[in-house]
Amino acid sequence: AKGLGHAVLCASQHVGNEPFAVLLGDDLIDEAESLLSTMMEVQQKTGGSVIALIEVDPSQISAYGCADISVVEGEDYVRVNSLVEKPAVGEAPSNLAVIGRYVLHPAVFGVLENTTPGRGNEIQLTDALQTLAAGEGNGSGVYGVVFKGRRYDTGDKLSYLKAVITLASERVEFGEDLKTWMKAFVS
Repeated sequence: AKGLGHAVLCASQHVGNEPFAVLLGDDLIDEAESLLSTMMEVQQKTGGSVIALIEVDPSQISAYGCADISVVEGEDYVRVNSLVEKPAVGEAPSNLAVIGRYVLHPAVFGVLENTTPGRGNEIQLTDALQTLAAGEGNGSGVYGVVFKGRRYDTGDKLSYLKAVITLASERVEFGEDLKTWMKAFVS
């Protein structure tokens, strides 16, 4: 594995010079309103890249990329000042964790081409976003949308099971039957 940054860079010939979305399959987002649509609107408004953020318990922040942010007055998004990949507990600039939804400006490709491998000897997308957050000019600037809905990390076995059970139990076709079976199973 060469890292998420390398995977994004491999898409450059297919994306061209347009903003594009990256959705990581191990982040299951259950939403009433489209997070991705909101992120695309923010990208069009700001011209930068947009990342999805969630609030996590400070004790869990070391499992995530973490954002240092500034509030943008009158807007429903924040400006990302800097990013730290998996900071130690107590060293994180906030409890806002980066989750697997990105709307990226194509300027990220040039940054990724010049990004040296970082943590785990991988090309980290976080490092490229950090460069864009600190830069000026076309495509620079990184913004965040704080997601308030339900999210499951399907890379974590327990979270995956919770997602399957929760979402299946809400299905009209078999939700009640599943709940009945679960009650019998746990008793």
